[in-house]
Amino acid sequence: MRIIFILLITAINFAFAGELKTGADRLISEYLHLLKGKNIGLVTNHTGVLKNGTHLADTLVKFSEFRLVALFGPEHGIRGDAPAGDAIDSGIDNKTGVYVHSLYGQDRKPTPGMLNGIDLLIFDIQGVGVRFYTYISTLYYVMQAAAENNIPVIVLDRPNPINGVYVDGPVREEKHTSFVGIVPIPIAHGMTIGELAEMYSGEGWLKTKKKPELTVIKMKGWKRNSYYDDYDLKWIRPSPNIPDLETALVYPGMCLIEGINVSEGRGTKEPFLKIGAPYINPADLIEKLKDYRTAYVKLSAVEFTPVSIPDMATNPKYLGEKCRGIQIKVRNREHFEPVKLGIALVCAIHELYPDKVTFRDAFDRLAGKSSVREDILKGKTPAHIFSSYKKELKKFRGIRKKYLLYN
Repeated sequence: MRIIFILLITAINFAFAGELKTGADRLISEYLHLLKGKNIGLVTNHTGVLKNGTHLADTLVKFSEFRLVALFGPEHGIRGDAPAGDAIDSGIDNKTGVYVHSLYGQDRKPTPGMLNGIDLLIFDIQGVGVRFYTYISTLYYVMQAAAENNIPVIVLDRPNPINGVYVDGPVREEKHTSFVGIVPIPIAHGMTIGELAEMYSGEGWLKTKKKPELTVIKMKGWKRNSYYDDYDLKWIRPSPNIPDLETALVYPGMCLIEGINVSEGRGTKEPFLKIGAPYINPADLIEKLKDYRTAYVKLSAVEFTPVSIPDMATNPKYLGEKCRGIQIKVRNREHFEPVKLGIALVCAIHELYPDKVTFRDAFDRLAGKSSVREDILKGKTPAHIFSSYKKELKKFRGIRKKYLLYN
C-alpha cells in the first residue's frame, strides 16, 4: 500500500512539474494579436527564453505582422555575459541584427530618443525574488519611461524561483533609494516580476503624472509555494554569479556580505555558498552561529583563494589571497530563512573580529536601512535586529496582498 502511495505522489509531482507556462510562451501562443501592426521594443536578456529553447527576441524578429525595432539590455547585457557592475555598451545584437540600447551604462532609464518610433514595450527578464537584484530596478525605469512617453508596456511574468511566500528583511528607507533599492520593499519580497509591476503602478511609486498602460501576461500553473525546480524549466543563470537554484536560495542573505570586507565567494565557482576572509577562523565562526537559526543549513569549514574568472568575477575581493570561512549547504529550503542567516552571519563576524571588520557604504543600501549596521556595531543580537523591522514588514505584507496574481 505504501509503495502505491509513493508512486501516486510521484505521478502527481511529475504532472505538476509539466504545468507551468510562462508569460513569454503565452504571448506567442495566445497574445500575438496585441502586437499586430506595431513597432516593438523588447527589454530582455539571456533569460528571456521560450519553452522550446529559443530566445524571445530571436522568435519575435521572424514575424511579419509586427516589427521588433529595438532591444534594451539591463545589467550583464542582452546575452548575460558581462560581470556584475560592468557598464554595458549599446550596439547591434549579432543574432537578430536589432540595435541594443544599454540600460546599464550612461543611461539606466530609456530616453525619449531610445523610444522614438516604438509603439509598444515588452519586458521579459527572470528575477530572483530580492530587492537588490537590479532587473527589478530596470523594470521600474522602463515603466516610468513608458508612462512619460505614452507607450503601453507588457510585462511577461516568470516564476519567483525561491517561492512567492517567503517575505523577510527591512523595508528600504527613502534615504537609501538606489539602483539596488528602487522602491520601499523588503529584501525578500515574495512576488513575481508581474506582481511587482502592478505594485509599482498601483502604489504610485513611479511618480508619473499618469499611470502606464500596463498589461501583465500571467503564467499558467504557477503556485506561490513552489520553487523553480518544481517545474520542467531549464535553469538559466539570471546573472553570472547565480549559477544554480541553491545559490539563489542563499542570495537574499549572503549578498549582505558584499557590504563588508569579507569575500562573498566571488572569484570561485560557488559564489554566495562560501564566504571567508584571511582573518576568519572557521571553527570559531561556526560555533558562534550555532545560536543563530542555522538548523536548516549545514555549515562547514572551507578555504579558498579568489581568482579572476572571465565573465563572472574579474576583480573579486582578496584576489589571490587565501580566505578561510564557511561553506553553506541548505538542508530544508521550506523552513530556511536566508535573510536572518545573513544578518546573523554579519553579527557573528563583527562580534568575533570587531577590530578587523569594516562596513562599506553598500551595506546600508543592501540592508535598506542604517539601523541594521548601527545595531551590529552596538553589539545588538540578531533577534533584536529581526524584531526591529517586524512592524514595517507587517505593513508591507498588507500592501502586497493587493497585487498578488496567484494562489
